[in-house]
Amino acid sequence: MGSETSARDAAGTEGDSSSTSDGLERIWTVPNLLSVARLALLGVFAWLLFAEHARIAATIVLMVTGTTDFLDGYVARRLRQVTTLGKVLDPTADRIVLGVGVIAIAVYGAVPWWLAGLVLGRELLVSSAVLVLAAMGTPRIDVVWVGKAGTFGLMVCFPLFLLSDAHAAWDNILRDVTWVLAVPALALSLLAAVTYIPIARRAMVVRRESPARRTLSSP
Repeated sequence: MGSETSARDAAGTEGDSSSTSDGLERIWTVPNLLSVARLALLGVFAWLLFAEHARIAATIVLMVTGTTDFLDGYVARRLRQVTTLGKVLDPTADRIVLGVGVIAIAVYGAVPWWLAGLVLGRELLVSSAVLVLAAMGTPRIDVVWVGKAGTFGLMVCFPLFLLSDAHAAWDNILRDVTWVLAVPALALSLLAAVTYIPIARRAMVVRRESPARRTLSSP
């Protein structure tokens, strides 16, 4: 009996250890590490731009940071490492990278503050709505592809604005091209904010109908 109890206890310990290990693996996945690295690169970007006054180097770092936006999602699907944490961490990192990048570039003087205000206002509105819905206990809302495309477009355009902030002839051409790209990207971003309204309403209905939290599929 004693040996059987010990064996069962050992098996239980091994099971708990295995369960804990699996949980850690679901946190420290490659996509999640990429999202964390994206946030760390923001510090490098700010240091290069304001401490070293290395505008081109800072632009390159910000571009690399932006490209990981789609990279972590691709890796998650490719390696089958889609996690609940990743679904929260990825859009959160997107908003932090975009917000810090926009503020830094506006402070530097490479974009007008009215444009920065539109982008930051949209991000603040969506982020506040997400926090309110989470506090109400509604189901988690997945990111819509329109918003993802708009955010990615803005992440491309703002570094280009910074790159074109010089006095060479090609800088004016680059700035004009960037404006052509920025307008539809901003439009998609604002459209996504409107798209979230009916999704949020459905989430509140689901919350009232069932106490269990369920994920709503995005259109």
